[in-house]
Amino acid sequence: MDQAAKGAAALSSKDFPTAVTHYTDAIAANPQAVDYYIKRSTAYTRISPPDHAAAFSDAEIALSLASKRGKRELIIQAQLRRAIALFSLERYGDSRQCLEWVKQMDEKEKTLKIWEMKLGTKLKALSEDDEKAKPTIKQYPDVEIPANQESKKSSISTGVESDKATANLTEQPPKVEQPPKPEGVQTPADKIRHEWYQTPDNVVVSLFAKGVPKDKATIEIQGRSLAISFPLPNGSDYDFSLDPLYGEVNIAASIAKVMSTKVEFTLKKSSPGEMWPELESETPVIEADTEEKSDAGGEVKRVVVADRNTNSGPFYPTSSKSGPKNWDKVADDLTKKPKKGKKEDEEGGEDGPDDDYEGADPVNGFFQSLYSRADPDTKRAMMKSYQESNGTALSTNWAEVGKGKVETQPPDGMEAKPW
Repeated sequence: MDQAAKGAAALSSKDFPTAVTHYTDAIAANPQAVDYYIKRSTAYTRISPPDHAAAFSDAEIALSLASKRGKRELIIQAQLRRAIALFSLERYGDSRQCLEWVKQMDEKEKTLKIWEMKLGTKLKALSEDDEKAKPTIKQYPDVEIPANQESKKSSISTGVESDKATANLTEQPPKVEQPPKPEGVQTPADKIRHEWYQTPDNVVVSLFAKGVPKDKATIEIQGRSLAISFPLPNGSDYDFSLDPLYGEVNIAASIAKVMSTKVEFTLKKSSPGEMWPELESETPVIEADTEEKSDAGGEVKRVVVADRNTNSGPFYPTSSKSGPKNWDKVADDLTKKPKKGKKEDEEGGEDGPDDDYEGADPVNGFFQSLYSRADPDTKRAMMKSYQESNGTALSTNWAEVGKGKVETQPPDGMEAKPW
């Protein structure tokens, strides 16, 4: 196994000091290999303690080599490693400038949004004239590529003379290197998938990836978006984001759990009972400041204006296979009084509130009279509870009925059976 392959194996198994050693030897043999500098820069960033200055130096060399070769993909990777190193060195203005160059070449780069959010938080805490916020960096650095003897650094010293070591190697059989024990994310990046489902109160999103490291995963949950980033065994980072979500979520009540086989997000809906037809919205989110102030903290509220259809009535949770019902429409249809015949119109006389129910069964007449005088919420509650319970329950409390399906409640001694 050559030094580059050993370095990749060490990086995959999170043995970052060994990865630095092997990639240093690989660079000594081939100082023009862009990928070796990118990988060693990654190892320098994750080693304990991290060497951000060395990581930045390797990223500069990698970018210079990649630009001379015109390798677009390598230029993007090197520029991104450069931005990450500058962020760790607290050169936030330069880091933001490097991210802008990455975005110009590949605006869909997976980790771009995560680092933009991190930078935004840091820059907000700085004053306008702070030196850390000012960009001073060039897009392509002027660096000297080290020669073989300058690149090569000695590995662990053995204390044995080279000729004696060579003799020992000829006398002893070569050691069979054991493959590194799988650690970290074991699911290939192209096999990672996500699924979602919802309840009246929550939206649950599952990202199926085995072995996501809890201590290295970065998770961001915002009002209309979520994002997660974590390192992969090959040294790159995996990024997953949903932006914008279909509806607003309660950030304080939403949680994320990193499990052995998946990462699960439980997002609390800001509008309980609202069922999302899809996980993400195709309508862009427009934020607008309002004049209102909160009574507790006096902070300006933020409102989200979305292009939603507000002309139709509300739809409520249902288990019906035919989809949700518009209970407002059902109530309106049932409360329409039948037209009187011509003969009845001619007889004249003012109708009393219960005239339509005269001559009917007294019990039914009572409930019909109650229904006709009820407010819209009470009517919806009566219709929904009566239909969903198969005629075994009648409720006027919409606050309770609107939470979910009303179960069948058979009389004592009887059993409800599906039909």
